[in-house]
Amino acid sequence: MVKVDLITGFLGSGKTTFIKKYASWLMKQGQNIGILENDFGAVNVDMMLLHDLEGENCELEMVSSGCDKDCHRRRFKTKLIAMGMCGYDRVLIEPSGIFDVDEFFDALYEEPLDKWYQIGNVITILDARLEEKLQPQAEYLLASEAADAGCIVLSKSQEASAEEITGTVEHLNRALENVKCKRRFTENEVLNKDWEQFTDEDFRRIFNSGYVMEDFEKQCFDEKEGFQSLYFMELKISEEKLEKAAHGILEDSKCGDVFRIKGFVKLAEQVDTSCDEEAKTPAGVPDHGAQWLELNATRKEFSLRPISVGQEVVIVIGENMNEERIRGYLERE
Repeated sequence: MVKVDLITGFLGSGKTTFIKKYASWLMKQGQNIGILENDFGAVNVDMMLLHDLEGENCELEMVSSGCDKDCHRRRFKTKLIAMGMCGYDRVLIEPSGIFDVDEFFDALYEEPLDKWYQIGNVITILDARLEEKLQPQAEYLLASEAADAGCIVLSKSQEASAEEITGTVEHLNRALENVKCKRRFTENEVLNKDWEQFTDEDFRRIFNSGYVMEDFEKQCFDEKEGFQSLYFMELKISEEKLEKAAHGILEDSKCGDVFRIKGFVKLAEQVDTSCDEEAKTPAGVPDHGAQWLELNATRKEFSLRPISVGQEVVIVIGENMNEERIRGYLERE
């Protein structure tokens, strides 16, 4: 049977970055893997960030969440049926940061998937600098995504203080208590380490972590009042203006409760004649084939870097968002 690992975590926690490292390690162990990307919305940005993993031992597939729940479940199951015929040793599933984990278990226990697949691990990525206050739906998702985890992996822990890490673990435990889940985590139980320093032992700990079937109180939220994603296509905006716009949207409460801004814009070609006429990106980094800028912004983290593959789209994710005001930042002259 094909083993399936679910890599979950809240918006912007670092799931895609983790998958790149984990998938690379799996391939070094001789594993033939498939990665199923399930983004929140009709355009899958994170799949493009995994493009360099594709090859003889790794294939990428996607399911778009840009439809109603029933339609999405059918697409998810259909894609897994197709992938079950590809001869993978392991399938990694990266859902959106607002994924109902029960959907994963329900699908894997249904025919014919229950005859082809076996659940391997549920791995939850948790930002070491988790915000102290989240909206009720976000608190619920934080707990539900960790309740069944075999392993909690802290992201960006090298950037966090000891107090922030302690606060993050305490926050997770409060969220679990609020949904009447009996599980609690100690700091020793979470994997708290700079990902660049991961050893074979660290990856094997994750690889053998499994999962836990834990009960918690299900909560339902009005879809119209919950998370939203706004798409802005074919933006003509400079690096400087995009950075200013992203910070403005995240800091402006009148834009709504914005969690994350991500996407790509085309890279304006610039040539620095003072350095052997070598083409450079706007950030002053030599251009080695990059044609796009990748944006990834939250309230605590901002990244705008050159990348070779992209799609002309910026996605804003949050709650109770004011599209007109957000558009004003992105399209302002």
